[in-house]
Amino acid sequence: MRDSRSFILVFLLGLVSLPARADFHVFACEPEWTALARAFMPDAHFTTATSYLQDPHYIEARPSLIAAMGQADIAVCTGASLEAGWLPMLIQRAGNPKVQPGRPGLFFAADHAQLHAPHDHVDRSMGDVHPEGNPHVHLSPVELPKIAEALAKRLGELRPERSADIFSRYIKWRVDWNQHRAKWRESAEALQGQSVVIQHTSFNYLLRWLGVATTLDLEPKPGLPPSASHLSQLLTDPQLPKAAAILIASHQARKPAEWLTQRTGKPVLVLPGTVTNDGHTDTLTGLISTIVSSLEASVTKVPNGGL
Repeated sequence: MRDSRSFILVFLLGLVSLPARADFHVFACEPEWTALARAFMPDAHFTTATSYLQDPHYIEARPSLIAAMGQADIAVCTGASLEAGWLPMLIQRAGNPKVQPGRPGLFFAADHAQLHAPHDHVDRSMGDVHPEGNPHVHLSPVELPKIAEALAKRLGELRPERSADIFSRYIKWRVDWNQHRAKWRESAEALQGQSVVIQHTSFNYLLRWLGVATTLDLEPKPGLPPSASHLSQLLTDPQLPKAAAILIASHQARKPAEWLTQRTGKPVLVLPGTVTNDGHTDTLTGLISTIVSSLEASVTKVPNGGL
C-alpha cells in the first residue's frame, strides 16, 4: 500500500512538472506571429496557417486549419485586411467562442502599430490596396516592439498564472531586440541613399527605416502580377539605372525579376519575407539581420552617389 501511494505521488508530481504544450493553443495566421508568441510561451502548442513560401493574402480554409482554430485559446493574426479573404470564414466554421471578433482570444497585430500609407478611399481600380495601411509591419524595427508588448500583455491576461513568466520573457526579448536594432542602425549608415526595385510592399517598413528607397515596383498595381508591358516600361524609366538591386520575397515568382536582370545586369535578391525553419531566419531578429546583411553585400556605393 505504501509503495502504491508513493507511486501515485510521484506520478502526480510528474504531471505538474510536465511542460504545458497542450495546455495553451496558439493559432498564428503567419509565421512571424508564431515566432513572436513562442518567445513568450515556448511550451504552448502552435499551429501556423501559412509559410514563407506562401502569399498570406490567399489561403484556403482547410479542414486542418478549421480544427486548429476550433482548439485555439488565441488567434494571432496581422489584421489590416491582410487575411480578409480567408480568416472570417475560418473563424466562422471553427465556431470557437474564444476567438470571435471582439473577444480577447483574437489578436490583430496591426491594431497595436502605426501603419504606413493608409488610404481614406480605396476601390478595385487601385489594385490590392489596404485602407488601413501597409500590413507587413512585422519587419518594422520601430513598430514590432509595440506589438510584442501588447501580445505579451494579452497572453498574460489569458493565462494569469503564467503572466510573470511571460513578462520576464518579454523583457529578455526586448533587450535582445534593442541590441540587434543597434547593429542594424550601424548597417543603415552604409545603405543610406541607396535604392532597389521591389515587387509588392513586403519589405517597405525595413527599407524605409534603413534609408533605402523603393524606386520602382515590378507590380503594375499592388497585388497584380507583373505584366510584359509593365516590365517593358520599367526598362525606359529614368529611375531604373539608380537602383542597385531587384528585391523579391521567396514566395514570389522569379521570372519577372530575372527578365529584368537579364536586361540590366542588376542582381536579384530573393529573401524570405517572414521567418522560416532555417536556423538563420527562424526568429524575427535573425530574419531582419539576414535581410540587412544581404542588402549590404549587394548594394555598393560609388562616387557621387551613383550606381
